[in-house]
Amino acid sequence: MKVSPFPAAAEHELANVQLRRNLRAATDTIQSKRARVVAELPDWEALRDAGSEIKADVLARLDELLVEFETAATAAGAHVHWARDGAEAGAIVARIAREHDVDEVVKVKSLTTDEIQLNDVLATAGVRAIETDFAELILQLDGDWSSHILVPAIHRNRTEIRDLFARTIAPGIVSDDPADLAEASRVYLRERFLRAKMGVSGANFGIAETGTVCVVESEGNGRMCTTLPPVLVSILGIEKLLPRFDDLEVFLQLLPRSSTGERMNPYTSLWTGVTSGDGPQELHIVLLDNGRTRVLRDEVGRQALHCIRCSACLNVCPVYTRTGGHAYGSVYPGPIGAILTPQLIGIENASSLPYASTLCGACYEVCPVKIDIPRVLLHLRAEAVRARGRSAERLTMRIVGWTFESARRFTLAQRVARTAQTPFARGGLVRRLPPPLSGWTRSRDLRAVAKTSFRSWWAGR
Repeated sequence: MKVSPFPAAAEHELANVQLRRNLRAATDTIQSKRARVVAELPDWEALRDAGSEIKADVLARLDELLVEFETAATAAGAHVHWARDGAEAGAIVARIAREHDVDEVVKVKSLTTDEIQLNDVLATAGVRAIETDFAELILQLDGDWSSHILVPAIHRNRTEIRDLFARTIAPGIVSDDPADLAEASRVYLRERFLRAKMGVSGANFGIAETGTVCVVESEGNGRMCTTLPPVLVSILGIEKLLPRFDDLEVFLQLLPRSSTGERMNPYTSLWTGVTSGDGPQELHIVLLDNGRTRVLRDEVGRQALHCIRCSACLNVCPVYTRTGGHAYGSVYPGPIGAILTPQLIGIENASSLPYASTLCGACYEVCPVKIDIPRVLLHLRAEAVRARGRSAERLTMRIVGWTFESARRFTLAQRVARTAQTPFARGGLVRRLPPPLSGWTRSRDLRAVAKTSFRSWWAGR
């Protein structure tokens, strides 16, 4: 997988005025709510420290914690599968569906399943995955994709949603009142919940000591997916583990405040294995790598695996709040996407993403587990340069350095540049140079060479 260059994608998204209005309204609201509920806790910084330390411990002992989780989950009646990449994970889920003659599954919102394009894999196998999260349903009905970690349809307003529903699941709907839109989706989904033979979920956390899977959500659709179908498949990124059940205390305070600005999640669902006569009677857990062990090997970049997907960094980022998530070309947009995606798929496939930042540091200030995103961005920029090898930019800089070493060469270069810039200079600035120098002026203005240099002026006096 290769991500489109961020500058070109961002330029396209910046032309969408409605997108910027939608983003501003949504992110301002979330930021304000978060600030209020965080201020209520006198030990907020201590909680952040605790979250960061727990995550660091997980990565340091990931091999043993994964085995501990598998042992506990298996003892509780779950079937645990290991998947090296998205293809293996998708094949496992498709096989389970075939074994149970399932051609339709209900699905909880899950970035991990989006990462491996599970819906497309299942469709190829003849299985339709129905998104049950309100925002994910909107995107699925319109063939769109997520623009935000927490609020996937943040780039859509309610009038656009009403028009979409009128074309698809609720013919004749005229109201764009949120309650009416929610009711339309509820009517459509309820029938699917009740007839579903198989549910698919991601996971916010997995508890190593008990084999427990935890999902937090705001709408209740997740609980319908994880309790009603007789078969449940949960896909767990291997970095999502926590060592002990007690560790949830920290994260169930950090996550809702950082994500939705709430004191607690409306729905926090936990399941451990299977119980006769209660909930799914067959539980499959897929432990997914998909590049995570490669990220783990990078001593600087591995802290991206601490992420608990709260999206706080997106809501404060001056780049994301103007371009939206599609410009990042990944299911992980914003600052966290700029450091996670290049490591998961290889820096050579997303070399522009680490530059999608002003390095203002706002993301680090709000991160509930203290991921030093600016530091990782700088680290990955260096990696991107190394991955390119001998580039035109590097050659150009060597020529410039050679020119600057000599006063005579520097003076001659000024004279040549003064003449050559004439077709491109306007108002004292060169805004567009021809190839191969066009890359420099694509994202920055270049001050024109002065008509008279200081040395020439001084010599004349």
